[in-house]
Amino acid sequence: MNSRERVRLALQHQEPDKIPLDLGSAPVTGMHVQSVYRLRQALGLDEPGTPVKIIDPFQNLGEIKPDLADALGVDVVGIWPRKGLFGFENTGWKEWEAFDGTPVLVPEGYNTEPEPNGDILMYPEGDKSVPPSGQMPAGGWYFDALIRQPPIDDDNLNVEDNLEEFGPLDEADLQHFEREINRVYEETDKAILVNIGGTAFGDIALVPATWLRHPKGIRDVEEWYVSLLTRQDYIIEVFDRQSQIALENLQKLYEVAGNRIDILYMTGTDFGGQQQPLISPRVYKKVFQPFHKRLNDWIHANTTWKTFMHTDGSLMPLIPHFIEAGFDILNPVQWTAQNMDPCEIKSRFGADLTFWGAGIDTQKTLPFGTPDEVRAEVIARIRDFAPGGGFVFASVHNIQPMVPVENLLALYETFNEHRNYA
Repeated sequence: MNSRERVRLALQHQEPDKIPLDLGSAPVTGMHVQSVYRLRQALGLDEPGTPVKIIDPFQNLGEIKPDLADALGVDVVGIWPRKGLFGFENTGWKEWEAFDGTPVLVPEGYNTEPEPNGDILMYPEGDKSVPPSGQMPAGGWYFDALIRQPPIDDDNLNVEDNLEEFGPLDEADLQHFEREINRVYEETDKAILVNIGGTAFGDIALVPATWLRHPKGIRDVEEWYVSLLTRQDYIIEVFDRQSQIALENLQKLYEVAGNRIDILYMTGTDFGGQQQPLISPRVYKKVFQPFHKRLNDWIHANTTWKTFMHTDGSLMPLIPHFIEAGFDILNPVQWTAQNMDPCEIKSRFGADLTFWGAGIDTQKTLPFGTPDEVRAEVIARIRDFAPGGGFVFASVHNIQPMVPVENLLALYETFNEHRNYA
């Protein structure tokens, strides 16, 4: 059984020959570039000092090249939008050195010139003539979005201002997706996960619009969350218009890709905190569910794609409504959050959802535990989620920097020792 067959069978809630593995197919299943570099060194894939590409400049995620994917047994390849969260393409690679000394390659739009205090500022589309939209503090690992909120005049709020980034896919975008989907489909046996952008409603990482030179509308994180209640009609109108654009883009994507796509990354909007959901089921059903369902219904009526939903945190009261909205996949299954018992999640929702993630706690166990603790947790999560299929193994969100390489090796060695169903 090859990787594509393995993933497809798992998504049909059947047990394939092995539990499928994902690393790096989505912006929430990746690995920080420092950890990628250290893992590649430990596996003997590179000579010391060989740089690793940063493919997500916002989170500084490292490229999972085919040799690393093969060494670990990864089954999924991700195809991302042509431009990243700062609005420039991953082209024109140049050498740089991260604060800790990790050798990396960054796109030409990535600013590598520090400020006098050592901070790195990032600019929308690499344009230094406009205010910066991201900041990585001296010695830091990631960029924080800089809030560029113009004064809000509630009497003159214009829905168009919060729709500026949700336009139709242009010819260059479509050529990019068609070329990359065909390449992966024809040259590999991996399952294909595609993220076209524009299908997530209210993803807080996107609200500040770090790729726009002069964002308008509601762009402050706190203001956006408050607006879910205080400006609810406005938000619903934004989502309604956005969903119409998204449907047109999904049709265009299907025309160039057909059913060569296995999974569509739909949304990264977080609905859960560590202790409880961030919104009530009532607000989810009124503000978000109609538009999630609109897109999911179109996909299920017109394609064989499965739809992927990412949301962290404590979600138990919301999960039935995610199922009603038509999602096929829930990621990352943060079982360490309050009221997220793995066995209960599997027993209650395993017939309806594929659980993508859950494999190792990236907040405590992986960075701070021992290799033996990592091994024990991997085995426990396989035991909880693998029976009956409907499970793709990945970490609980992206693997962070400064993880002991012994723990990274323990993670993947243990998984591969216990991934067979037979």
